[in-house]
Amino acid sequence: MLQMPTTKIFFKLTEWAKQYGGIYSLKVGPSTIIVLSDRHAVKELLDKKSSISSDRPTSVLRQELLTGGDHLLWMDATPEWRLLRKLIHADLTEGKCKQLHAPLQHAESVQMLHDMLQTPSDWRRHIERFTNSIVLCIVYGIRSPSIHGKYLQRFEKLLGNWAAINAFGATPPVDVIPALKWVPERFLGNWISRATVVHDEMRALYDGLHELVLRRRERTGPMNSVIDRLLDQQGTTSLTRHQISNLAGVTMKGGSDTSAAVLASFVLAMILHPAIRKKAQAEIDAVIPEDRLPDDTDYDRLPYIMSIIKETQRWRPIVGVGVPHQLSEDLWVEGKMLPKGSMLLLNVWGLHHDQSMYANPAEFDPDRYRGWISFSAEYANSADPGKRDHFAYGNGRRLCPGIHLAERNLFHVVSKMLWAFDIEMAVDTKTGQPIVPDSSVETGFREGLTLSAKDFPITLNVRSEARRNAIDEAFLAACRDVFAKYDDTDLSTV
Repeated sequence: MLQMPTTKIFFKLTEWAKQYGGIYSLKVGPSTIIVLSDRHAVKELLDKKSSISSDRPTSVLRQELLTGGDHLLWMDATPEWRLLRKLIHADLTEGKCKQLHAPLQHAESVQMLHDMLQTPSDWRRHIERFTNSIVLCIVYGIRSPSIHGKYLQRFEKLLGNWAAINAFGATPPVDVIPALKWVPERFLGNWISRATVVHDEMRALYDGLHELVLRRRERTGPMNSVIDRLLDQQGTTSLTRHQISNLAGVTMKGGSDTSAAVLASFVLAMILHPAIRKKAQAEIDAVIPEDRLPDDTDYDRLPYIMSIIKETQRWRPIVGVGVPHQLSEDLWVEGKMLPKGSMLLLNVWGLHHDQSMYANPAEFDPDRYRGWISFSAEYANSADPGKRDHFAYGNGRRLCPGIHLAERNLFHVVSKMLWAFDIEMAVDTKTGQPIVPDSSVETGFREGLTLSAKDFPITLNVRSEARRNAIDEAFLAACRDVFAKYDDTDLSTV
């Protein structure tokens, strides 16, 4: 245990994988941890054996203090978990994304461009507003129209506090050394009090949004939203108010910060690799004119954009290690018995930097995905482990239920930003030199449950006046044809 680093453990896990192989075990206190850095082992244990490898290890912090035990991400694979996942997945299928959510995604990404034209220095917050407003609309039927709204500021504060308390080493290892639970918390950084604050912030936000929907239903009846359907089905599903509030809130949060982190890494890659940006813009310009923005009809015509999205998620994954799985039964693998209760740890960083799979893995090179033209869900479900494009969305029965929505969100932002702007390094006004951002995962990324690039400035130059005019016209159309359909409730009351 003393050999375990206190931050960014995936570097050490990857180092050990080179020494001990793609599947090896660690003994940490009473716990057995199986580290998976080989895609064939991942396919066998987490996909093919998902019926016995989908539980979660016990976590006092995440299952008791932060969530009360009913957070979809941290629950065991119980019948209740399967029901909750089924209910939320029904609104996030590939068909729903194509038929129902595509106009919203286009409209919200148009507003993102429009906002970037007004205040380009806030580019990252405009992306965060976009990702949050998409899921807020789908889940609650309510938009997040401005980065200056009190709700978004409150949500961003919650995300920051959630990341801080979940960072590796931020709390004592009570799951490994249970006796630490009885040590007065003042000697351990007041970890229980800090977790309680985050829990209370989260509950107040989720319950406040739930209450807004209930009041809206009294005024105008149900809307076309996830939470409205959950409330309508309450008689048949027997879900409690708390379960509905929690499921909606967890879905909203999970769909916001992860995509925003990927998109920040995309921007980072573009300013560091101008030749790649220009190649992508040449592909876009060949098929999309200046007076039309890219949309969901352009997926098949922009294969290099798809390659950039995949390479971004490989190069700077949103997690270094996946959320742990736990075996619910003994399992024999390659003549070795993995005991019931073993923790299965997906070494995403090691998988994404496997030199046998990726030449020069430290380099950002979208061409390594030439010919990989499908969305990630298709590759995640492939029987061939070598056909998995990346591991950003998890595995098996724990595969992210929002994978179809997330992939399309990424496409809308990446294609539109490259169509609209030259994305370049900011320039130091005193020296006239470009400000080179820190792209190192060791020093340039924050670590919580997700890896996210630290803030960095950029320069956004609109590529032509024709494109500026097209953005303005598309924004007016979005306000008229799409945004007017959603609840304009004042979120400052949440």
